Amino acid sequence: MEVRAFRDRAAFAELEPVWNELLSRAPMNRVFYTWEWQYTWWNAYEPGELWILACFDGAVVHGIAPLFISESERGRAVQIIGCVDVTDYLDFIVDEARMADVYQAFTDYLRDHREAYDQLDFCNVPFDSPTRLRLPELLESRGFNTVVEQQEVCPIIALPATWGSYLSSLHKKQRHEVRRKLRRIQGSEAAINWYIVNGQQDLDEEVSQFIRLMAASDPEKARFLQDENNLSFFRAIVPLLQERGWLQLNFLTIGEARAAAYINFVYGNRVMVYNSGLAHEDFADLSPGIVLLAYNIRHAIEQGFAFYDFLRGDEPYKYRMGGRDTAVMNIRAS
Repeated sequence: MEVRAFRDRAAFAELEPVWNELLSRAPMNRVFYTWEWQYTWWNAYEPGELWILACFDGAVVHGIAPLFISESERGRAVQIIGCVDVTDYLDFIVDEARMADVYQAFTDYLRDHREAYDQLDFCNVPFDSPTRLRLPELLESRGFNTVVEQQEVCPIIALPATWGSYLSSLHKKQRHEVRRKLRRIQGSEAAINWYIVNGQQDLDEEVSQFIRLMAASDPEKARFLQDENNLSFFRAIVPLLQERGWLQLNFLTIGEARAAAYINFVYGNRVMVYNSGLAHEDFADLSPGIVLLAYNIRHAIEQGFAFYDFLRGDEPYKYRMGGRDTAVMNIRAS
């Protein structure tokens, strides 16, 4: 195994033909690991020196560690592209059939080039990832001091086969609340509709409407959107994922007005809830956010998805709707 380091933006063009194909052979495959996400994130933020490591056996790539080096008062830290705020899962991309060889090659390379950095700081690694399971032990055996800690949780619903089974899985009080809110909005005098954005709508207009609702729903989200880098990333990634078929931008309308919206990612066997927007002041009595979420969960069940993933954060509504915690980890080594 030979590890090569790619240090400039041209790396993305060079590795694009093999990136997602390798990801399809990896044990952990999330939309955040795709070439599209990683390239778009780097273009929007570029927070340090690019340091993508690729592991070759001859001409075949068996591993990609999409890394960069950032500088702070704590020194030079190696991080995974995407860390930390707008990307919920991060990982190395490793051919499942060659995991032992690839992880050993990467850790040897990190040991042999330790003069380039002061610490490794890998955020948002899923608890069940081979990176969390293998990398710390390999680093320890090569002289590193490692710390592995839980960083956050991602509540997930393991979806049953039917909507009725899902409702039965909820606590009695919450099951009653969901049914009550659905009946109330369906009994409203206003026309109620929900739709998933497709080729029939103007995507730019729909994204602008989503941003409006997102900013209106929460002061923290409004501050997030005031950052030009965040807004640039958001406006770049949405149409790209829509083109790939990985985006589910959807709205609930009450009368002629958009009352609630979700941006979900549909990738592999899961739907991932990335962000939401809500017109609190106008429609609070009809609970449009929870109603649209219920419609989304029912749609995911009808489409045969296995998991409904709320991504990072322990907001109470995620648990009321049936989410169960999974952990994302932080791996630090020096």
